[in-house]
Amino acid sequence: MNATPVTIALTPAPQALIGRGVVWHQRLRPAQHTFRHASYFLMLPMRLGRDQGWQVPRKRFGWITFADQDHGDGGPDALAWFESLLQAEGIDDADGEVWLQTYPRVLGHAFKPVSFWFAHRADGSLAAIVAEVNNTFGERHCYLLRGGNVRWGQELVADKIFHVSPFCAVEGQYRFRFMRTADRMVARIDLHDDQDPLLKTSISGHLEPFTRHSARRAFWGTPLMTLGVVARIHWHALRLFLKRVPFFHKPAAPERFVSR
Repeated sequence: MNATPVTIALTPAPQALIGRGVVWHQRLRPAQHTFRHASYFLMLPMRLGRDQGWQVPRKRFGWITFADQDHGDGGPDALAWFESLLQAEGIDDADGEVWLQTYPRVLGHAFKPVSFWFAHRADGSLAAIVAEVNNTFGERHCYLLRGGNVRWGQELVADKIFHVSPFCAVEGQYRFRFMRTADRMVARIDLHDDQDPLLKTSISGHLEPFTRHSARRAFWGTPLMTLGVVARIHWHALRLFLKRVPFFHKPAAPERFVSR
């Protein structure tokens, strides 16, 4: 008897991606202030893809690289830290891929105002999202975004408890919205206070596989990008000061590293 051949379809490991686009920011009160800057970011598959599909240099100097110690507790394995965070927060259904949206290191320099961890279930649905926020004082805080049904396009709310800008009090609520298609990523973060919207911001970009060619185009399109982020933060702070926007002194960091 002849056996019928069986074809087994192998699912390729997800590829690391690079997103080229813009950062947009609009302040509504007490003085209006808007800017839009070219930018790029990485979208990294941290579980299956990290060992099989990455072309992003790690743990070494380069034009555009990734370093685990730039995330979480600063340890040598960012994914291990993130998985321990999920376990500590009682999230046991994130058994699929974990995607990290983050700024890279550029020529060894890193500053990441915000990174986003997207924890998926095995069926591809979202189990939780973590917004990892850094300020210019070297502090870091994570907002865990998890509702009854976290999904793309849903508005997710978190109380602001971490100091970021001296021109915003540590009060109000962040309202997050994330949209992702096969070739585009948009992260929207708005800040509302007791007078409704205060800040509107977004990070968006067209996604393509991370290759030497795409990395080279991103690098030369926005050279010294991370240093530029720091420079622009201080430049826009000066402009807000000249517009006489109220100044708030830095409070103590939150006691907990993760807030829901």
